[in-house]
Amino acid sequence: MKVRLTVMIVLGGLLLGGCATKKYVAETTQPIQQKLDQVSDQANKQGTTIEETRKQLSQDETQLSATTEKANSADSRAGQALGKADAAAQRAEQVRSELSQKIANLDDYKPVADVAVPFKFNSDVLTAEAKQQLDQLVTEHGNAHKRFFIAVEGFTDRSGPEDYNLALSRRRADRVVNYLVAQHNIPVYRVQVIGLGKAKPADEGRNRAARAKNRRVEVTVFSADEGVTAMEQTKPAAQPRQPEQQKQPQQ
Repeated sequence: MKVRLTVMIVLGGLLLGGCATKKYVAETTQPIQQKLDQVSDQANKQGTTIEETRKQLSQDETQLSATTEKANSADSRAGQALGKADAAAQRAEQVRSELSQKIANLDDYKPVADVAVPFKFNSDVLTAEAKQQLDQLVTEHGNAHKRFFIAVEGFTDRSGPEDYNLALSRRRADRVVNYLVAQHNIPVYRVQVIGLGKAKPADEGRNRAARAKNRRVEVTVFSADEGVTAMEQTKPAAQPRQPEQQKQPQQ
């Protein structure tokens, strides 16, 4: 009996000791586990932050690459624009040089023939008489000169609005140019054309006859061939103003 009691006491002591040990171990390891969990959470958070940073860096690199490409494209366009500007500047210089040469040679050109082509009231249609005058001018001087140009100046009389007169005088001049080019193969580059409206009247009078003289297109042939002498100016002087008779708006 004593032995059995002793064994039971020993076993009880061991059991109590084991429970105490488990409790101690649990109390000791719990703070360590909490620390481990905190470290694990921080590591996970840091891993997430690193991944987000990596993605942001990737996006920044993509944007930087696109910006660089745009900058290179802009540089290329700027270089092309500069090239075109240089070409335009060279062309402008060439044109300026050619124009200067032409201006320098203007004194060599002398008027050799002219004709005043008449037009009816408020009309830009060439009459049979006008065509005959132009035909004669070209027949006599169209092939007689190597270096020449033709000045075509359109006019109206003094009646009517100035803007309308300018437009009408230009249409009249254009009619003459079209006839010379289409019917007589005069090169366009040899023709200088302008509409002057009621400026430079051929007759200062204000009667019907004066107005008829002013409705005209003056065609003058200029030549710079050697040995050419300028034609004599045989145009009649401006007539004195006559008393105004019946006012009729005529161009």
